[in-house]
Amino acid sequence: MGFVDERFSSPSLRALLALAVVFVMLATTGWTALHSSRAGSDPRATALAAWLKDSVGGRSLPRPEAGADAVAHFFATLSPAQRQRLAVRYPLVVGNLNGAPVSLRYAANRHALAAAEIRETQRSHSDLLTFEGRQDAASRADRYASLLSGDRQILAFDPTGRGRVAEVFGDLAAADRVSVIVPGVDTDILSFERTVQEYRAPVGMASALYTAERTVRPSAHTAVIAWADYTTPSGVGLDASTGELAEAGAKRLNALLTALPARSQVSLFCHSYGSVLCGVAASHLPASVTDVAVFGSPGMRAEHAADLHTTARVWATRDSTDWIGDVPHLEFAGLGHGADPVSRAFGARVIAATGAQGHAGYFQQGTASLANFTRIALGAYGSVTCASGSACTA
Repeated sequence: MGFVDERFSSPSLRALLALAVVFVMLATTGWTALHSSRAGSDPRATALAAWLKDSVGGRSLPRPEAGADAVAHFFATLSPAQRQRLAVRYPLVVGNLNGAPVSLRYAANRHALAAAEIRETQRSHSDLLTFEGRQDAASRADRYASLLSGDRQILAFDPTGRGRVAEVFGDLAAADRVSVIVPGVDTDILSFERTVQEYRAPVGMASALYTAERTVRPSAHTAVIAWADYTTPSGVGLDASTGELAEAGAKRLNALLTALPARSQVSLFCHSYGSVLCGVAASHLPASVTDVAVFGSPGMRAEHAADLHTTARVWATRDSTDWIGDVPHLEFAGLGHGADPVSRAFGARVIAATGAQGHAGYFQQGTASLANFTRIALGAYGSVTCASGSACTA
């Protein structure tokens, strides 16, 4: 009685018990979240099936998995009229096709969004849907209308399920430095942007960073991508406690990165579960990625920064008011995401986040985190401010 295996010393035992409690709760809530997603057809899969049966000038249309270089070569051989016809006929393919000209993707996604807005507006009045279904359709129609407003540059759009989307700020084709915002849990087509506290959603994060870049260095050729083009976990549930969605998202992220302008230096800014994705993607990042900054991170599925096997600088920050600091930073039987990236032992460059409030306040104007992210994005490493007592030299 009272015997405790020496492998489970008191601190370790407490940590494992805490982890077990957390993930039992996560597993319970996660089951509900997993089965509450919006059901429906896959319009992009339908469009892709038709695309693969079609041809232009006697040549088959390229498969997305052929890679960005092959896709870019294919489009380079087409006339402007042929490109436009493909964008109009297959907007859900061309608009999401890495390697297709960026301006053509923007145009294709405007076609896809316009069609989706009409479809959801009609659904919002349908007697075949429940009241909740009509509300969801109306919300989606409003979101699509917003994404169509002004001269917004939508780089990716897929209405399937909860929806995926990416938006560009700046001139991506001419950018020397590109930043990619990788968001976390509960990010989808409806939560992609906010009208209150905008900086807490991907669009607001990207807009804040781009505005800060332009303020600090107006002559710089930069672009920022709000990248919500992967399936995120729904709620802090079972999906959020494992790396399965991060692994699928990592493949999508690396496919995007290989399609960015070859001359551009790229910085990744990875929030919450997005930092798990960036950790999984790290070993396959192209050489153009010079920096990976994580904030509000539950872990990167690694015990040390060196275990990420990337040549990119690894930065980390967390504000003292961020609840993620109370989550056990462990990995056990596939649950959890490993060591705390802001811990000294992990080995990341730990930067200040003074002024950030809560789990998603890191891009609020006036915070040390936004100032530091801007310096990293611009390559001004010498002016990055460290967290108290931590080393963050480049």
